Amino acid sequence: MAPGSKAERKAALDAGAWMFNVVTSVGIIMVNKGLMATHGFSFATTLTGLHFAMTTLMTLVMKWLGYIQPSYLPLPELVKFAFFANLSIVGMNVSLMWNSVGFYQIAKLCIIPVLCILEIIFDKVRYSRDTKLSIVLVLIGVAVCTVTDVSVNSQGLLAAVIAVWSTALQQHAF
Repeated sequence: MAPGSKAERKAALDAGAWMFNVVTSVGIIMVNKGLMATHGFSFATTLTGLHFAMTTLMTLVMKWLGYIQPSYLPLPELVKFAFFANLSIVGMNVSLMWNSVGFYQIAKLCIIPVLCILEIIFDKVRYSRDTKLSIVLVLIGVAVCTVTDVSVNSQGLLAAVIAVWSTALQQHAF
């Protein structure tokens, strides 16, 4: 078998990175929910701190290995980014603690339309018909799943709303 071109290798590495991201994300969600639901771990903020510590450690390792380069962000932008990023992650972990995994995933899907709304309002973005139809399908799916997921409570819904909006605001701003 002849070695592939540089573009083919890059495509394979990109596909591998995406699959790794999905598998690890799902794994983290399942472990977190297992800790919270099965073992009664009710310290979502502590869990967030552990995630941040591991992310910091891995970022330093990747920097040391030369895979990432440092970048500069002005302090006001850095503070805004940190605020929304922390609120997003804490909100998502609290949402996962107070809601079912299904509702948590539904909330994550809601980030897409909320981000689109922010882009329409603040950036005057105009979406194609196909994009609008895709978003409508997501919203229909969210509506159907929300009706069938009976384990939603007001406290969990509030955490999910905070998580969705803070995540969308963080992604929109940066």
